[in-house]
Amino acid sequence: MPLKTAWGTEVPLVGAGGEPVDLRRTLLSHGFVELPPMRLDEGVPLLEVTLAVDGKARTVEISPGRRGHARISVLGRAPSTRTAEKLVARARHVLALDEDLSAFYELVTDDPELSWAAAGAGRMIRAPSVFEDVVKTVCTTNTAWSATRRMVTALVTNLGAAAPGERHAFPTPEAMAGADERFYKEVVRSGYRGPYFRAIATDVAEGRLDLELLLDPELPDDEVAARLLALPGVGPYATAQMLMLLGRYSRLILDSWSRPKYAQLNGRKASDKTIERRFRRYGQYAGLAFWLYVTRDWIAEPAGIK
Repeated sequence: MPLKTAWGTEVPLVGAGGEPVDLRRTLLSHGFVELPPMRLDEGVPLLEVTLAVDGKARTVEISPGRRGHARISVLGRAPSTRTAEKLVARARHVLALDEDLSAFYELVTDDPELSWAAAGAGRMIRAPSVFEDVVKTVCTTNTAWSATRRMVTALVTNLGAAAPGERHAFPTPEAMAGADERFYKEVVRSGYRGPYFRAIATDVAEGRLDLELLLDPELPDDEVAARLLALPGVGPYATAQMLMLLGRYSRLILDSWSRPKYAQLNGRKASDKTIERRFRRYGQYAGLAFWLYVTRDWIAEPAGIK
């Protein structure tokens, strides 16, 4: 159901180090933009996301604004000043505008296959909470993308707070913890993941687990990885995926999609060790360099750009 814009503002597309941010590359950075409560209009590009603020759900749109800016629009009804500030802060987090990629851009300038990224690529769209990204990541393991979309849609539609226009926010840990085994088995059809979802959600809801602490830049990557691996249903692949969404880019996401895609671009198959060796020069940004290498063609470039 279409919703009218009730309020809007613009934010500069600048990273924490003063580096440029390419909005299109950011909005199309990975597949989670296809999962509720996000909706992507790739042609604009425009990202709609429904957010929970103070117990209520509100829908915002993130789209191009004037040159060098993104426009953030609140749909449905005008927010209070306090709510508007919170929604803008959440939208900035979704765009990862607090990340500093300036050091990475310095590294890519000498790599002819990645120098294009210095124009503002590399930011990864993320959910407004680590909890949401963890649940979505578990939904991607050992299954087809269509099943991932089905599971996430069921969670959001049935457990998420309702917003105007038949939208829903992602469910809170309390809502997921309160759902019974039958719901996960018969409605979400999450298979073996059901008990994992309930366990993670219950631990967060009852205060035994604070996933948002994983955003703390003072925590070493190895410590964050260890905490992720300790979660039910989170293995090495899910850990690498989550580290990227947390702004920790040292590990390569090597899976059944990225390995063949690298082979296609490289002209021949390569072992994981060979691939890792190719991107070792990027150190803490090795995983980001690899991801940009295999996803460059997700966006058609203007004529004349190589």
